[in-house]
Amino acid sequence: MEAAAVIIALIFAVLVALAVVATVRTVKAVKRGVDRTVTQARRTVEDTRLKARQYTSPGSVGEVAQLRLSLRTTMRATQEALRLRAPDDPSLSESLALFERLSAHGRELDDDLRRLETEPNQSRVVASMPEMRERTERIKHAADSLRWAAQDRARQFADDDLADLSEQIRMEAGALRHWAPVDEEGTDAAPAAPVSSGTTPASGPGPGPEPEAERPAIAGQDAWRKDARPWEKWQKNGHREGTS
Repeated sequence: MEAAAVIIALIFAVLVALAVVATVRTVKAVKRGVDRTVTQARRTVEDTRLKARQYTSPGSVGEVAQLRLSLRTTMRATQEALRLRAPDDPSLSESLALFERLSAHGRELDDDLRRLETEPNQSRVVASMPEMRERTERIKHAADSLRWAAQDRARQFADDDLADLSEQIRMEAGALRHWAPVDEEGTDAAPAAPVSSGTTPASGPGPGPEPEAERPAIAGQDAWRKDARPWEKWQKNGHREGTS
């Protein structure tokens, strides 16, 4: 009884531990999903605000919004391009590491541009714009280079795979079209009749074998009965002798 109680207690403890682990993982997954949703919502709201400010705010304020929007769009496109192709192409791991370093500079630049949006001294904003343009162009160019290289690499792999597939299909199609002709005369011809000993087969082509003569039909039933049943004849003779 004590052993059974211990076993039941161990099973219960294992089930409780598994339930706790599953609950923790579910909570973490839900939290990641919520964080991802909140981040995407904030990003959408920020992009919408920048687009509106780009067209409604004149001067350097609108230009700052334009720089931020173009920087964010370029960095997001490069990030998605690399992360989507990284599982299929392990060589992009180095590109992802370089992009993470570039993203740090991009976030720093975005923070500087955000501070310029709220800067009350317009002369300071105007003086900082050349540097901000130059930094934005450098980061965007680096991000574009990574994205374009990854896209060209994926396109080249797709072209090579398509070329190999086309060659295999061409070879298979050629193999399917290569068949041996069937000798109908050789397969349909009847085997030659055996030659009996003591006879010499005729040389050269000659008339085919004569058709077998039709077998005569069996004689009438009366004749068959007379031949096959002689006791009927004996019975008739005996009957005549008894009456005579």
